[in-house]
Amino acid sequence: CVTSDVQAACRDTTVTQELLKEGFHRDLLVKVELGEDAVGCAVAARTRLPPAIYVDPYELATLQQHNLTKAVLIPDVADVEAPEYLATALDLVLYLEVDSGCSRCFRAAVPVHARYHRPTEGSQQTLVVLESPEVLLCCCHSHLAAECWQPAEVGAPCSAENIGPCQWHSTTHRPAPEESVLEVPVGLKEHSSLVCALTLLTTLLCASLILAATCRHGHFS
Repeated sequence: CVTSDVQAACRDTTVTQELLKEGFHRDLLVKVELGEDAVGCAVAARTRLPPAIYVDPYELATLQQHNLTKAVLIPDVADVEAPEYLATALDLVLYLEVDSGCSRCFRAAVPVHARYHRPTEGSQQTLVVLESPEVLLCCCHSHLAAECWQPAEVGAPCSAENIGPCQWHSTTHRPAPEESVLEVPVGLKEHSSLVCALTLLTTLLCASLILAATCRHGHFS
């Protein structure tokens, strides 16, 4: 009877992941419902962000200063200007808060951004799939069911404020009913000549206007 209860608890742990808003700038919302109560435990979700998606470290720091989200990037630096084909993947550890009205429900959100891709032929968008996150639990009382929770392979910081390592445990859970897919607009290779010509003309026009204004209004000794 105890074994069946433990197995049921393992199966009942669920995670959902949603990309809110439209365009290049989105919000990643993660919701977890545990199969057992986790009173006194810290709950986090560890997500692998592909090179096509990034979290702005400066924006994240500002949000954390205002206590609007709690998360850690691994590594903690990211080139926000790099295109997708020059970027690297990131690990995001998102610390979840208890959802009101449900002691086993946790949620958190963080802004994410899409990177520019190389121009393609025949398609004006590319699809970026976001993997289902790993559910992490850190409990001081260590009363976790051994059948459900195993020590996490990669150590994560204790919290966004305390970057020291903690003993986190991860669990297998029911996969999300739908994958999180981000549609990223991309340019077409056949438009390259037109884009380059317009960019050059715009640059020359702006430079001419700046030069004319400088000559007209500038004070030269």
